[in-house]
Amino acid sequence: MLSKNTLKFIKSLQQKKFRKQEQSFFVEGAKNVTELLQSDFEITHLLCTKKFVEENHHLLPRAGGSLYEVSQKELESMGTFQSNDSALAVAKVKSNESFELDSNEWVIALDDVRDPGNLGTIIRIADWYGIKKILISNESADIYNPKVLHASMGSFTRIEFFYTDLANFFRKGNYAIYGAFLEGKNIYEVDFGSGGIILMGNESNGICPEVGKFVSQKITIPRFGQAESLNVAIATSIICDNVKRQEHIFSKSKK
Repeated sequence: MLSKNTLKFIKSLQQKKFRKQEQSFFVEGAKNVTELLQSDFEITHLLCTKKFVEENHHLLPRAGGSLYEVSQKELESMGTFQSNDSALAVAKVKSNESFELDSNEWVIALDDVRDPGNLGTIIRIADWYGIKKILISNESADIYNPKVLHASMGSFTRIEFFYTDLANFFRKGNYAIYGAFLEGKNIYEVDFGSGGIILMGNESNGICPEVGKFVSQKITIPRFGQAESLNVAIATSIICDNVKRQEHIFSKSKK
């Protein structure tokens, strides 16, 4: 049976300060919980309905923490979903560790992307296009925000993240950085090469000058209509698609 302290602990993780204090986060819903159970995250609590237990019994041993069978009403009282008839899991956050960038891989970098939905969607986009690493500025949304995790649809379990001062990070290396600007070069005309960093900026202000000075090539998505701008997640998707299409055409031409 769930104690009041456990219930209070889980509910507190909706706030960033308590996620940081407890070094823990939660995910909810069948999709995110099953993805978490199949990942290398350390799971400390698994709360699920009888239905979820019956459908996913083979995954339950991976939880490794405290398992509670609860009602739908109890699940909904703890999380952020209005309706949750499956599960909620609590896991430990991963340490914020830097990673090496291979010259032949693509990485996404986010400069001050504040909206949790945008960040979660970009994580899902990265996963779709086989991009395994995302650099995130310290001012951006928290990847363990429930809204980010929900929007990622489990893709957060397959992506490496590193929160950092982007300007300092770029200063220490020699990277091919493609930055999204309204006044950039048409992405249909850019030779993206075999790897690099796709840099996306803040929803309202774009890439800040301090970070922008490290951009190797300013790029833009050509506009054919009257819209003033594109949502940052949509723009990321379009750029990734063009990068991968170019890779595909090049690989076919070598055969």
